[in-house]
Amino acid sequence: MPPWLRERLDRGTRQVLLTEKARSEFIVVPVLLACQGLGSEPISIDSGQRLDVDPGRGLIGGCDFILAATAPVPALRAPLMILVEAKKNDVKSGIWQCIARMVGARIFNERSGGAPGPVFGCVTDGGARQFLRLVDQVAEIDVRRSYIDNVGGILAVFRWMIGHGGVGSSFEPPQPGPAVEVPIPA
Repeated sequence: MPPWLRERLDRGTRQVLLTEKARSEFIVVPVLLACQGLGSEPISIDSGQRLDVDPGRGLIGGCDFILAATAPVPALRAPLMILVEAKKNDVKSGIWQCIARMVGARIFNERSGGAPGPVFGCVTDGGARQFLRLVDQVAEIDVRRSYIDNVGGILAVFRWMIGHGGVGSSFEPPQPGPAVEVPIPA
């Protein structure tokens, strides 16, 4: 973990974090920037980018954050991994939104000519994170949550997701845990 991150998070968590915007600026973005600086794989971070892939199915709208395993460029490039902030400080309420964004990312990745593979997601309220993976028509939701006091573990999971977004990867992040499988309608 970069030394600056602990100091930034300590300062950020001392702020009044009543809004999604405040949690994003003081906690979420520093973690994403630290993730971007670790390892040799490039990572682009897009904030507020729209992902309008299938209006007929309602797969439109802006994503809080989109992470892609590419160098930062003005246009989105596959493969995408999605991070969605929880609304109203409730991780559970953000899971379905994240799954919908993951389905959109999978469609984007396939239309971009990429090999079909899993799409990873994360729901966070700043302090807690819950990780997800979409394979075919099944969303796997890790039943455990990762908390900001284990930021090194969170960074490891993000780096693992970016490095393993291709075909044949299994959902065995650095801290494997039980997952609930949820079928997604076609």
